[in-house]
Amino acid sequence: MTSKTSKTKKSKYVYFFGSGKAEGSAKMKGLLGGKGANLAEMTNLDIPVPSGFTITTETCDLFYQSGKKWPAGLEEQIKDNMKKLEHSMGAGFGDRDNPLLVSVRSGAAVSMPGMMDTVLNLGLNSDVVQGLIIKTENDRFAWDAYRRFIQMFGNVVMNVKHEKFEHILEKKKEQCGYKLDVELTGNDLKEIVRQYKKVYQEETGEEFPSDPYEQLSKAINAVFSSWHNPRAIRYRQLNEIRGLLGTAVNVQAMVFGNMGDTSGTGVCFTRNPSTGENKFYGEFLVNAQGEDVVAGIRTPEPLSDMAKHWPVIYKELCAIRARLEKHYRDMQDIEFTIQEGKLFLLQTRNGKRTAHAAVRTAVEFVKEGVLTEKEAILRVDPKQLDQLLHPTFDPKAKRDFLVKGLPASPGAASGKVVFNADDAEAWTAKGEKVILVRIETSPEDIGGMDAAKGILTARGGMTSHAAVVARGMGKCCVAGAGDMKINYDAKEFRIGNRVIKEGEFISLDGTLGEVYAGKINTVEVQLSGDFGKLMKWADKFRKLKVRTNADTPKDSEVARNFGAEGIGLCRTEHMFFEGDRIIAVREMILAENKEGREKALQKLLPIQRADFEGIFKAMKGLPVTVRLLDPPLHEFLPHEDENQREMAEVLKVSPETVKQKVNSLHEFNPMLGHRGCRLAITYPEIYEMQVRAIVEAACNVKKQGIKVLPEIMIPLVGHKKEFDIIKEKVEKVIAQVFEEKKTKVDYMIGTMIEVPRAALTADRIAESAEFFSFGTNDLTQMALGFSRDDAGSFLGEYVAQGIYEKDPFQSLDQEGVGILVQLGVQKGRKVRPDLKIGICGEHGGDPESVEFCHHVGMNYVSCSPYRVPIARLAAAQAVIREKK
Repeated sequence: MTSKTSKTKKSKYVYFFGSGKAEGSAKMKGLLGGKGANLAEMTNLDIPVPSGFTITTETCDLFYQSGKKWPAGLEEQIKDNMKKLEHSMGAGFGDRDNPLLVSVRSGAAVSMPGMMDTVLNLGLNSDVVQGLIIKTENDRFAWDAYRRFIQMFGNVVMNVKHEKFEHILEKKKEQCGYKLDVELTGNDLKEIVRQYKKVYQEETGEEFPSDPYEQLSKAINAVFSSWHNPRAIRYRQLNEIRGLLGTAVNVQAMVFGNMGDTSGTGVCFTRNPSTGENKFYGEFLVNAQGEDVVAGIRTPEPLSDMAKHWPVIYKELCAIRARLEKHYRDMQDIEFTIQEGKLFLLQTRNGKRTAHAAVRTAVEFVKEGVLTEKEAILRVDPKQLDQLLHPTFDPKAKRDFLVKGLPASPGAASGKVVFNADDAEAWTAKGEKVILVRIETSPEDIGGMDAAKGILTARGGMTSHAAVVARGMGKCCVAGAGDMKINYDAKEFRIGNRVIKEGEFISLDGTLGEVYAGKINTVEVQLSGDFGKLMKWADKFRKLKVRTNADTPKDSEVARNFGAEGIGLCRTEHMFFEGDRIIAVREMILAENKEGREKALQKLLPIQRADFEGIFKAMKGLPVTVRLLDPPLHEFLPHEDENQREMAEVLKVSPETVKQKVNSLHEFNPMLGHRGCRLAITYPEIYEMQVRAIVEAACNVKKQGIKVLPEIMIPLVGHKKEFDIIKEKVEKVIAQVFEEKKTKVDYMIGTMIEVPRAALTADRIAESAEFFSFGTNDLTQMALGFSRDDAGSFLGEYVAQGIYEKDPFQSLDQEGVGILVQLGVQKGRKVRPDLKIGICGEHGGDPESVEFCHHVGMNYVSCSPYRVPIARLAAAQAVIREKK
């Protein structure tokens, strides 16, 4: 414990900004949060920003550590900075004659739009509102500000339901015959304030606080507490935001956009956040506060129309747009307010954007000399490319037009209508595709918005909550479809005389802002232009090759179009389920001896050969890794009595024979049972047929003048002797085919490393294997002791509680499974320095896992066709980050 004379440096909890000078800067986002750091930066740039102060994210962390109590010294620093703010603004906090009102806003180091809480107009009470009337000579404005403050404070700070206040407002408008809030008079709003206070007291059991510092402390606590509200937690989970201390709190002098026709508010982007076009983009409202734009309470006007209302202010805003984009070297998302003809900026941040816009802006910034190619590559989140790589509506499909709204987030989606977020999540969990239809969305809808294929709202604009969140998620969204009348109780919406009920299909075109009845077919995407340039740059810098997991010629063709450089995993068992070929597979399984199995396999040989010929042709000389049969045989047999009877009838055996075979193949843990190379140890004829099909196909395609590079992969090897026994048989078949075909092709024989023992003894296995492919799905399963099929029931809780940062089946567990992979690479290369090594589990398309594969020295990653561009970009980013 220190003495009173101790010179120990006091902790600094609060940073001031105002009068052209700030204590912080844009480099201090970790401490001041993104909003606070950028307010400080704009202040230092002499951009018109209302003065204020920021309470640090470290303070939020201490707040939670102390059981939601303020650290010693915080109250004193807040009061000191409030005095600075009063001096800067020439007004007094709680002063009746010259009142200073403030906003209290959140601001984490990573932008989380709408997820945490805000309180505006704080500092009003019965005395101050009278002073505000005298000062502004505008009683309507003063009572409207007070009305908004009570409603926001009651909802955000004291958890009084928003609807309790809205009901009073709507009832008053109805009584007076008004349609819009702006038609309410000062006396109307004064009466609404009285009723709001009554509701507040009924709901909270206490009077609305009149002491401004009591209001401020409660609001600060509410913003700190919102860091752990359900929607903020969910947003961080969905966007994989981790490691932050908490939210900062920004206390800033209020400026008012609702002081009449010379005032207004708006949100704008320095470029179009949907398309990336270099055109000033946004919306504004005359005589309104910022919440009206963001919440979608009123449908705003396009920013371009602002030049007609306030040409001088619009010109000033355009100049600031250019300054901020040049300064930050990125597209900016700006909030502004105009108070009686004077422009103020309330926020700037790097703008959320669609994948299309991210790619276009990155490429155009290079053209403009703002970014280098390497910097442009780092600007695009590889996961975001998913938005570009999915089908759009078939232009030839018939469309039953329902309504037009705003094209809030591009893309196309069809699904069944649901009217609330909970239903969206529940229906999706049952396998349904849904469209979430809301009058307007709110942050509480985040889970349902994530679950839905698309979002449709009746109110709101291009910068409303629905639009911003949907764009960030890559969800198709149509907003502000004002002709749509939604009835939540009846679970239906009407457009004129048409009624669409819950469970009926609708389709959204988020690019056009149009809504159609029914389900519309889609077509594959075509990528070129800016996307092609970005991918070309990525290919220039990356070292990892990117292959695809493909089992059909069609998948192979799609993957090649996306830039795949070969097939890293061709799963032969998937071919067995097509058409009538499953009959021959089942005949082979029912056979009582080797002769019977070989007879059935002869029926499969030409089918498999034709499959491989199609794939080899599609890959046109690129390597193709074919995994020999992996699943246990029981997966090819029916388990329902009716299906077993059908199988018996087709194969002309008794149902009892089928049932006995199914029962005999039953295993308690089939994933660790008789599968993979273990099948070839007991039934070598299966692999012999498959190898013959592969090599015959290769020879046939070679004779057509097409280069072929087959790589034969033996799965589930855990012991070198397993591999050696099977390899000997494989080479024997290959030699026979070469003799018969009078030609040869280059080939390789390798194995999947998916059993932990294989990784631990990789040096031994590499004496025989020419390549390794890490099957990280099974390796994760065996290393962690988690069943892939069952772990889903509890893994979410493991991630939520921080046991694993991410689901280890989606992103490689680098601290555990990663060590096995690294060991396998090192041991294998020690024996065979030129050992080709790749990865072919689901992790091959996960950006973080791709970066890991680069660092451990793999030759390639392999992933599903639509994730190939993601892996290409992630591989380039890995190289660039490593050099930085």
